[in-house]
Amino acid sequence: MAIMRSALGRARGLGSAKDGFHHWWVERLTAIALVPLTLWFATGVISVAGADYETFSAWMGKPWNAGLMIAFICAAFLHGKMGMEVIVEDYVEPRCVQVAVRIFLNLAAFALGIFSVVSVLIVALGG
Repeated sequence: MAIMRSALGRARGLGSAKDGFHHWWVERLTAIALVPLTLWFATGVISVAGADYETFSAWMGKPWNAGLMIAFICAAFLHGKMGMEVIVEDYVEPRCVQVAVRIFLNLAAFALGIFSVVSVLIVALGG
């Protein structure tokens, strides 16, 4: 015997997917973190503009600068990836294409982030 229920009756009590707030919150935290990190990055780039590689390497070799650069890279890639995910979820159809694009975004952000962090470490450690 089939029970006939309205669309509201079927949806009631299901709740949300429970991950929307976490995504929103992490996006806001990375945005807040990027404000001082971007100011530091801009002043750092200006201070070593036109310098030779040895001067730049010495600047990047300071633990404070290398750490902030890595934090900037991680926050920027995470924030960008999450922002692109929202755009893909809202505007890309059909679902299979959406999943493929999200997989590509995750892999690209991870690969480019790792490449960037390793590059900072190579310069900072004098490799």
